[in-house]
Amino acid sequence: MSTRIKGGKIMFGKIINADENTVVIENISGQIPLYLKGIHVSFTDQNRIIIGKILEITKDTFTVMLIGEIVNGKFITGIYQAPRLQNPPRIVNAQELQTFIGNQNFHNKDTLLIGTSTLYNNFKVTVDLNDFFSNHFAIIGNSGFGKSCGVARLIQNVFYYSEVPPKNAHIILFDVYGEYQNAFKNLPNIAGIHIKNFQNKREDIANVITIPPYFLDADDLAILLNVDDPFLIPILEKTLQYVGIFKSEDPGAIQYKNSIIASCLLEVLASGKEASQIRDQALSILAKFHTDELNENSQIKELGYTRTIRQCLNIDDQGKINAISKVIDFLTQFKDNKEYHGVVPNLVYTLEDIYDALEFALLSEGIYNSVTMYERAVTLRIHLHQIIDGPYKKFFEFPNVISKKDYVENLFRAENGETAQIVNVNLDSMEDRFAKILTKLYSKLFFDYATSLENRGSFPINIILEEAHRYVNNDRDAEIIGYNIFDRITKEGRKYGVLMGFITQRPSELSKTALSQCSNFLVFRIFHPEDYKMIDAITSSITREELERLKTLRKGIALVFGSAIPLPMLAKIDMPDPPPLSSNVHVSNLWFN
Repeated sequence: MSTRIKGGKIMFGKIINADENTVVIENISGQIPLYLKGIHVSFTDQNRIIIGKILEITKDTFTVMLIGEIVNGKFITGIYQAPRLQNPPRIVNAQELQTFIGNQNFHNKDTLLIGTSTLYNNFKVTVDLNDFFSNHFAIIGNSGFGKSCGVARLIQNVFYYSEVPPKNAHIILFDVYGEYQNAFKNLPNIAGIHIKNFQNKREDIANVITIPPYFLDADDLAILLNVDDPFLIPILEKTLQYVGIFKSEDPGAIQYKNSIIASCLLEVLASGKEASQIRDQALSILAKFHTDELNENSQIKELGYTRTIRQCLNIDDQGKINAISKVIDFLTQFKDNKEYHGVVPNLVYTLEDIYDALEFALLSEGIYNSVTMYERAVTLRIHLHQIIDGPYKKFFEFPNVISKKDYVENLFRAENGETAQIVNVNLDSMEDRFAKILTKLYSKLFFDYATSLENRGSFPINIILEEAHRYVNNDRDAEIIGYNIFDRITKEGRKYGVLMGFITQRPSELSKTALSQCSNFLVFRIFHPEDYKMIDAITSSITREELERLKTLRKGIALVFGSAIPLPMLAKIDMPDPPPLSSNVHVSNLWFN
């Protein structure tokens, strides 16, 4: 590139004025070549190469903003020492341009092709692949302007253009509309590349992603049951303690089980309620929770005869339980076994088992004896029962024994035992509320897995959420369980190799914490005032003029900025081949067909 405009006339004359960041240069061409606006120029200052950007052009002057310098072949943003500018600039050459627009050899495995520069003909905008995918990123834009196609094309570029296929990638995409299976269908044609698709349709049980219920801890249950009261967390913790005990046949567990059943029954017998209520509640407990030693047919021996617990709870003609003291004496012998610290290996249980344990936890906490406490806690039973009786139970039907480590690694394993680099989870058939639960549970599972690895960061997982504003928002998780899993991952996940990718048309509805932790952005056309303000707030590296252009960008063009690219760049993203199924309905064709 030269210092001449079209027609051959020299443009840049002497430097008229300069401060720390701006230089005014004489325009000796006498013309206003507007096509140069935004073009980069370079100044030579002894051994330094200073890069500037043309901001304004009049027939008399060029105004250039100094934006960085090239040091040892690398572009560094910012001017740390005021340059001594004596000679006019020139338009950057191809070598200089590549220091901030990106390596033009995008078949290199370390280079990610983004798109084609809208400013420099025949130049591609590329970034360092590691700088992009080892950080959280966000792809933002109004509906219909290229987000889905942009995501699909980026992932295709990783696999299509790399001279060495990324066989150890682990990308899981939560696909809200079922769009991406079509976009990735040709990737398995590349040797060693495999895709897993979970359609999650009701009629196709074999193709449903399922999570073992015995993986769920108290925080997971709080997420699953939409808990909105911190008071309920200890009940969930006790529920999980009880489900392990009640499913175990270990002698110590059985003794402890007897103890908590007896304690619960003693509380009922001493409640002061009517005899019929006491009898019904005690027998109801024993119908659900019992052992060989303690059940409704356990024998209570007295002088000369023997009766069962059920018989001792009979009500006489006076409306009293005459033998209640005998039952109390019998139960008291079990109260000493209150400690059990055993770990039950390979314990498998279901949502129904959790439900039974929850009922006993509520009972043991005295919830049924207090109207106020009952009203606060009954939602746990209601929500869990709705899941068990509803269409979403299938996502928790996992009868086999497996560790979390093996489960996660198997999720990214194809049928032939090789790595499945992309797992596409179709959320199209489920309502937003449950889709939000599922994405949280899996994101937490991946984070827990990654933080447990001895070799930290050895199994990186990229989690991509379509329509992320539906799930990653400012809810009450931090208040209820102490954290929001998406906020935690965006703050802590990088060092463990758990990386988030957010695709959203409403960044203003996204969690501010999560969005603020994103390092790289592709922003398509956006014009909602609140979303526009959010983009303005998350970056200081783009000019007011570049922000204004976001409102009028053409379809498929994105402003690319962040840690992976030295300078904000407009790039035209190529159409993915094949595309995702994200096109708008063609109304006129349907109307007049």
